[in-house]
Amino acid sequence: MKLNPGIVTSKLKETKEFYVVKLGFQIVFENDWYILLSTPNGKHEISFLLPNLPSQHSAFQKEYSGFGMYITIETEDVDSLYSELKKKNLPFLLDLKEEEWGDRHFAISDPNGIGIDFVKYTPVSA
Repeated sequence: MKLNPGIVTSKLKETKEFYVVKLGFQIVFENDWYILLSTPNGKHEISFLLPNLPSQHSAFQKEYSGFGMYITIETEDVDSLYSELKKKNLPFLLDLKEEEWGDRHFAISDPNGIGIDFVKYTPVSA
């Protein structure tokens, strides 16, 4: 199996620019009403779909309402990524922080209000 989360949004253009230009994602497939993107390393994908398309089942028509979802992106060099994204004037939700359980992370928001948590996991020694 392969997981590909999809978000229904009227902000397709802004979303594409954000993920491709700001975060370095790659376009896998695109048409006027759908875009499939992959992470910069090509290992994971996410898709975005315009709302209210008659060709789509009703379960895939309602636009994301801005609550109850987040994305976690694991990275080996969270400090460098933080510095790089700070220069791009993105909407930060959480500045770089080290948690007591070992995670080092920061969070931004995408054009749809989805929180994106960039994290470097570090095992806590017992």
